[in-house]
Amino acid sequence: LKEIKELKGTGEVLESRIKEVSEIQSNHTVRFPDAVKRVAYSFDGYGKFSSREWDLRQLEGEGFCWYHVELPRSSQKLAVFAQYLIDVLCPPLKLQDILALVSNGPFCGTIDGALVFRVNSAGPPTSKFTQRIAAIVRDNMFISVSLGCVPRLDFSRISPKSLLMEVPSIEPTCLGEVGDSHHGSLSTGGVVIPEHVLEFLLTISHHEHADNAVPKGVGNLLVHIINTHVDQLHDTVLHLETHLDDVERSLDTGVGATKKQMLDDRRFPKMHLDLQRLLQVIAHGDQVFPRVREKCVGKAWCTSEDLATLEVLVARLQKLKENVGFIANRITAIQAGLDSWQAEQINRKLYYLSFLSVIFLPLSVVTGAFGMNVGGVPWTKQIDPTLLHGFQNVLLLCMVIVMLLLAGFGAGPLYIYFATRHKHQAVKAKWLGSKRSFQYRGSPHYLQL
Repeated sequence: LKEIKELKGTGEVLESRIKEVSEIQSNHTVRFPDAVKRVAYSFDGYGKFSSREWDLRQLEGEGFCWYHVELPRSSQKLAVFAQYLIDVLCPPLKLQDILALVSNGPFCGTIDGALVFRVNSAGPPTSKFTQRIAAIVRDNMFISVSLGCVPRLDFSRISPKSLLMEVPSIEPTCLGEVGDSHHGSLSTGGVVIPEHVLEFLLTISHHEHADNAVPKGVGNLLVHIINTHVDQLHDTVLHLETHLDDVERSLDTGVGATKKQMLDDRRFPKMHLDLQRLLQVIAHGDQVFPRVREKCVGKAWCTSEDLATLEVLVARLQKLKENVGFIANRITAIQAGLDSWQAEQINRKLYYLSFLSVIFLPLSVVTGAFGMNVGGVPWTKQIDPTLLHGFQNVLLLCMVIVMLLLAGFGAGPLYIYFATRHKHQAVKAKWLGSKRSFQYRGSPHYLQL
């Protein structure tokens, strides 16, 4: 009974302490007004929508609403992102909802009757290969959270003054070796596209701000968000392939300094690490989205067309996963080629070093023998006091040894070199003779004969 009373007293103290902390938090709430970007839309269910104020209360009557939070791509900890969402979404959401949205890894489940899923990779938020998308789906409310700006997620339409609506001219520097008159004809009139802008437009598979179809239900909105996520992954993979093609082209046309610079910068190990991060996001989506489709079966807000579209998106993710595997094999092959090139350079230097050691090792033996402080060394005055050319004799012996070594190691390569050269000259003379014979047969004198 004494222990129970002590525990009861401790519980009362804890309850009072929790009340004090809650009162302090209610009086001193931390706000992050400029940390996240928020958008909210109202849909009538018939193809029309309008922007609305940030109010998480559900709509009255028909229609549904969509709230989207865009977390910044900054080097912040995961707890800071959770604080951002707590500030924006609480209330009416609870802490379990926030943790389900901001945590790392794949998840798909039901919390308080709402469908909750996330595809969050654990990479650094500043990397473009780190993707995060999470959502809470209710009957008439959709809440989504993304990391950074997701292309084509919004329902903005192309303005008439957009570059994509024009018929522009190409910048003269992009055309390479073309005549000046042709340059002038293209650069006169219209809008001129700079080279870097044209290269950026070629790296995306769709327009940045397309005229998206307005969803008529929560299921259409779910399909739209997953579709934009898959498109973003596809654009990232396409950009990586383009960058890899440029690197391969520079390796083919470059010299040894270019390869050495890439090895020093660890270019391909970094690309492989980024690719593994992207592959992790794709694998999470391949794991979560089929479960999302299973949980959408039987929902009033999800139609059979939405289920079929979700199945197509899952198939796209699987194809994208295979494509990423091919890119990983390409990076591994290029890295193996660079490693073999580096090993070849090291072996060549070692060969030169061993060749020098072969030449100087006998010389060191000779000089060491004649440098011994003992009697009886030939060509010295200890044996013949009248000898005057001992040093010249030692140098002559060293030269003979060097010539023998050069003849032994250089005879084979010299023979191969001269034989190959003679063969090439014979083939060239034969080709020139056949060419002259053909020209003689085509001459008017030969035709007259």
